[in-house]
Amino acid sequence: MAGIPLVLATRNKGKVVEMAALLAGLPFTLRYLPEFDDIPEIIEDGTTFMANAVKKATAVAAATQMLSLADDSGLEVDYLAGQPGVYSARFAGEAANDAANNAKLLALLRDVPAEQRTARFRCAIAIARPGGTLFTAEGECEGVIGSAGKGGHGFGYDPLFIVPAYGKSFAELDLATKNRISHRAVALQKAAAALATIGREYQG
Repeated sequence: MAGIPLVLATRNKGKVVEMAALLAGLPFTLRYLPEFDDIPEIIEDGTTFMANAVKKATAVAAATQMLSLADDSGLEVDYLAGQPGVYSARFAGEAANDAANNAKLLALLRDVPAEQRTARFRCAIAIARPGGTLFTAEGECEGVIGSAGKGGHGFGYDPLFIVPAYGKSFAELDLATKNRISHRAVALQKAAAALATIGREYQG
């Protein structure tokens, strides 16, 4: 039996890889935004991660007429009063890439001692079907911002985000380990039960 179509409402290839791994085993056939020509640009203007996740999920569900899952996530640095927060992807400007965002973060934290470099990744997940939101969940992972990027895996701020329990950055951890402890993993683990129920409803 073919799986139930579930559109991942992101164009971020790193997120797609993580989500696909975390959703493996559920009764869904994953679909991706580049497959669709008529998805309008979604302006992420919410003041919270959840507001942006709900906006993306509901917009993509309406445009595709399919079940949709969206996340919005980012980094909060305590020394910077929670920045970059919802502006994580465009911290160094609207057209910024990961390298520029990381460089700006390191510049702002120059000479800040390790004990003041505490931070966390947050993730908000929203699942929507055409006509409304079905489920939301949140997850977080605590860490410390390193003084230089380390590791070749992951994306975004992963090379700078050190997980104290492992003594490694997200970019140094293998995907299986990251997918046990990350903010996105925690949120999707909470969503998994809801997705299983939704799957049974669609199949039933």
